Amino acid sequence: MDKQKVLVGMSGGVDSSAVCMLLIEQGYEVVGVTMRMRDTERCFVKYSQEDPDYIIEARKLAEKLKFPHYVLDLRDEFKQEIVDYFAHEYLSGRTPNPCVRCNQIFKWPKLIQLADELGCQFVATGHYANIEKRENACYIHRGKDSMKDQSYFLWNVDPTTWQRAIFPLGTKEKEEVKSYAANKGFVSISTQKESMEICFVQDDYRDFLRKYYPAEVAAIEQGHFVDPAGLKLGLHEGYPFYTIGQRKGLRIALGEPAYVLKINPVKNTVMLGNRDQLQATEMVVENYRIVSPDDFKNRVQTQIRYRSKGVFSQVTIINEEFLYIQFDEPVSAITPGQSAVFYEDDRLLGGGIIAGEKALKKVKKLLRKEM
Repeated sequence: MDKQKVLVGMSGGVDSSAVCMLLIEQGYEVVGVTMRMRDTERCFVKYSQEDPDYIIEARKLAEKLKFPHYVLDLRDEFKQEIVDYFAHEYLSGRTPNPCVRCNQIFKWPKLIQLADELGCQFVATGHYANIEKRENACYIHRGKDSMKDQSYFLWNVDPTTWQRAIFPLGTKEKEEVKSYAANKGFVSISTQKESMEICFVQDDYRDFLRKYYPAEVAAIEQGHFVDPAGLKLGLHEGYPFYTIGQRKGLRIALGEPAYVLKINPVKNTVMLGNRDQLQATEMVVENYRIVSPDDFKNRVQTQIRYRSKGVFSQVTIINEEFLYIQFDEPVSAITPGQSAVFYEDDRLLGGGIIAGEKALKKVKKLLRKEM
């Protein structure tokens, strides 16, 4: 009987490396691929090396385990689709989530396309998440390791993708994966330091914008910090350099801790206030994707950022454009541009992009007309 063929997305790190080993043990025929999306200085141990470290590590593993390995040079496309979006969102006064967008329009479509070209029935990655495959639909579930769970970033992937996806690490803890790799003889891979930052940003996103989008940044002059009544409090560097909920790095003394409440790119103002003024009990989500409307007949848990705790809420489907969310308790720092993701226990029901104040006013007006 022929082995089932699976394409593994390889980052050169311990997670995707462990996936390759596990799948081989389970009897799959593994094919590896590494996407070269954007090079940063930290990707090169030696100044003279031609390929970044993660490609070298993935290639070495494939050679040792004797399976084919491909490299896709996608740097130009990645810049256009992900990096430029990232910069444009900040320059529009929003806070982007590039990992969500990358999974949706870049990483998974590229993996599925290559799998088809190579005759692979399945695609596997090192995501800490699980898949529930039903006859008419597939649901993503949180991974066992709550500190590494990555289901949040997968809400906007085409759901037909999940029929062909495999997540071997979904039922494992991170330390278990590292021990497994070490016991297999890959000690150096198991002890690699993990990067928690955005893959293409070397340090602070503000420095990234200044370096790679200098003309756009230079066109934005200093603006004013204002209070909720519109009173000017002082000058700021320019609205793209601030995010909702930010407290540190404001460089303004008001006699008490100040937080960013709102950003107005048209007026180039950044509104400051106290922590209580960050609280809200409602928001609107746009550009959403859900598995089934039936999942929202009852209250669900809504997570408004990757590391935040889900809060029980009632989600109302307004139309094909908007969802209206009412929280059972106040949440802090609702940030336009970020993803709101919906769960029933550990089951991912869908998600959407948090919209701004204009969308909230529009939706509330529609709701009043229906009453």
